[in-house]
Amino acid sequence: MGEALALDAAWLFAALLILLVLAAAGIAARRFLLERGGATVECGLRQQGRSWRLGVASYQLDEFRWYGIFGVSMRPEQTFPRRDLAVVARRPPTEEEVTILGPGRIVAECQLGASTTIDLALAESALTGLLAWLESAPPGSHLGVTR
Repeated sequence: MGEALALDAAWLFAALLILLVLAAAGIAARRFLLERGGATVECGLRQQGRSWRLGVASYQLDEFRWYGIFGVSMRPEQTFPRRDLAVVARRPPTEEEVTILGPGRIVAECQLGASTTIDLALAESALTGLLAWLESAPPGSHLGVTR
């Protein structure tokens, strides 16, 4: 009976290990596919009154797309229209935020439309890229008019 129990435990451990490897492979494959779309950066997101979430952001033609790091869907969890997004301030992260986000991040406080605010945590080079992407919007796009 003891041998059968040990064998069952070994199979259970092997099955758990296989599931973990498959989950890690799925997350890595998703990240690879997201990066193939181009212009992706590691980006933390905090919405009004919520905690920080880690993820990957992608710059598209007219929107900033945010994907959670451990998600399985290829659809973005959050989408922010370029014409509604504005960086209003930036600051270094607090000590508590550094433990969550990791070192080398800058927190960009952003305004969405008239009343919504979000915080994005990006590397300094990624923040420069975000600002350049926002400034390179077509003329009139911030007014909701494109020609």
